[in-house]
Amino acid sequence: MSPLLRPARSTDAGSLGEMITRAVEARDWKPVLHSAAEDIAHAGTMIERGWVTVAEDGPGAVVGFLAREGSYVHALFVAPGAQGRGVGRTLLEDAQRRAARLELWTFVANARARRFYERAGFAVTRRGDGSANEEGLPDLFYVWEAPDIGSVPRSMEARA
Repeated sequence: MSPLLRPARSTDAGSLGEMITRAVEARDWKPVLHSAAEDIAHAGTMIERGWVTVAEDGPGAVVGFLAREGSYVHALFVAPGAQGRGVGRTLLEDAQRRAARLELWTFVANARARRFYERAGFAVTRRGDGSANEEGLPDLFYVWEAPDIGSVPRSMEARA
């Protein structure tokens, strides 16, 4: 069953912040730079700005979220117990339906995220050495662009 998507509410900040904290703690390659309280505050700021869509697995059970400002995806997190169940894919596909282009950074060390975005049609357009992010880790800039449905290849037109 697909999760229910809805705009985040201020009351979601705690569960979203906890998802961020748990994700950072689960990655041995990523330095812990923020406290749990700071992660909750950051989630609250993203919610206040109207960037966040949450995925619920039942009433009030938030299992993932995506934060997007225009074409830029600031964050995509899925609760550990919900990973591998299509929650992230559902959130990303929703964002893709709502935008002609999406952009995001992810770390070179995050092989799982890289595979996920590449399967969703994202392509690496830039590489960073870590000097531009607070973690100091090499990263990759991914871009996805919606197919131009207005342009039909000539070979397809001839068959129509």
